Amino acid sequence: LSRYGVASRLVERHPRTAFHPKARNINMRTMEVFRQCGVEDDVRGAGLAMERTVYLIWAESLAGREIDRRVPRRSNTFGTAPSAVRHCLCAQDDMEPALRKFAEALAPGTIEFGTELTHFEQDATGVTATVRGADGEQQIRAQYMLAADGARSRVRPALGIALHGMREVYRSINVLMTADLEKWVKDRPAAIYLIQQPGLRCTFLTINGVNRWGFLINLPIDASFEPYDAARCAAVVRQAAGVPELQVKILGIDPWVAAALVADRFSAGRVFVAGDAAHEMPPTGGFGLNTGVQDAHNLAWKLAAVLKGWAKPELLDTYDSERRPWGQFVTDEALAHAYSMGRGPQYDIASGDSPALARPEFHSELGVIFGASYTSPAIIPDGTDPPEITNPVSQYIPTARPGARAPHVWLQNNGHQAAAHDLIGMGFALFAGERGRPWCDAARTVSALLGVPMKTYTVGANADFGDPDGQWVERYGVEKDGAVLVRPDGHVAWRQRAGVTDPAREMERAMRSMLLGRA
Repeated sequence: LSRYGVASRLVERHPRTAFHPKARNINMRTMEVFRQCGVEDDVRGAGLAMERTVYLIWAESLAGREIDRRVPRRSNTFGTAPSAVRHCLCAQDDMEPALRKFAEALAPGTIEFGTELTHFEQDATGVTATVRGADGEQQIRAQYMLAADGARSRVRPALGIALHGMREVYRSINVLMTADLEKWVKDRPAAIYLIQQPGLRCTFLTINGVNRWGFLINLPIDASFEPYDAARCAAVVRQAAGVPELQVKILGIDPWVAAALVADRFSAGRVFVAGDAAHEMPPTGGFGLNTGVQDAHNLAWKLAAVLKGWAKPELLDTYDSERRPWGQFVTDEALAHAYSMGRGPQYDIASGDSPALARPEFHSELGVIFGASYTSPAIIPDGTDPPEITNPVSQYIPTARPGARAPHVWLQNNGHQAAAHDLIGMGFALFAGERGRPWCDAARTVSALLGVPMKTYTVGANADFGDPDGQWVERYGVEKDGAVLVRPDGHVAWRQRAGVTDPAREMERAMRSMLLGRA
């Protein structure tokens, strides 16, 4: 919001950023969001080098027999082709300080830790929130409020928004620890080491790949958390490592219950919900954090558009119609991952009654990472059909069909490479073919008329950017006099595959329809 020049106030009841590693896998789409905001390098610098997370390993123990080894498709050359950026493994307790430092350096947004929302009311013109911090209670008046207050959200039920799905899938214990495991992992660096023994399902979660680890103990849904104190957790770590004499220091224990729940609505009046408050999913695949970041990415530009006056408030309704179906899809697939790994009420972990490995799509979910395609009034359909896809989880086919994420292509400018996504900026971007200059002129006219921030580019021979491999023509699917309009969140808003008689009229009609609700 600060990057859009929108004043906001973030209150967080905890006194500091996360202590437990929790989420670690930041996928390529989320790294694109961080890149657009300018914080990619900071997050990547706080994370682990790519070569330290090459594999997925299944083993009877770290020192024992290896059961299987996979190279995640979303990490190899084929998997990274759809984006200019690579994914990043950065534990949440390392990532959050980087995000906080970056956000606090911006303006006009402010952040307050140790400040808790205690009450809120909304009316026709805004939201009044009561917060309590070190200096006591105070009231905040704002036009809108976003509740990103987690799976135990108190805002969502106060709005009367219900959840549907499975409340208890399995139980887990997150353990933060130090132990020198380099001897057993240095020659097979992996993001996760999944340990499978009779009666034991657990996972070593790589943080620094040497002596700082997350450790996940999976339990049946009816198991008790009570026995798992520091001594018991250390004993389980030694059993999973296969090293009885291993020196283990337990730094933190966090028991939790995995769920697969999605809110019936993502908004009520002037209040929105995002992240785990809107959709709680099993961590299998690492999509909780990523889906939450992308919720905020979808909503932020729409809030800016309304607050800056270049869109009607009805645009905000498209947050629910775009993100809720996608949140449901991702939650369903995370649950399917969990089931395939023997995590769920239908499996008896204690007796070893579970599948040995995850389904093939696990960590190969290019369709989940890049495949979101929206249908809403903020998208102008062009009458084309979506690509034929047999597996929406693992398969991704780049397309500039309206609603889809704009395909990644490398363009050329004066001998230098430029990624199409890097040209979008924080507003709209119009990409036109080499004979599409009339579209660029029309876009600038409409931008000035409606006050909508917009950049324009021609692509092709003797254009602003060259297309030496013909990828832009192929993936964007337009003629030399056609054009594609990309929204601030990187999704295609509109596509005209060829030139028209009056491009300014066509552009104005499309923009008014998307942003103002009328042509």
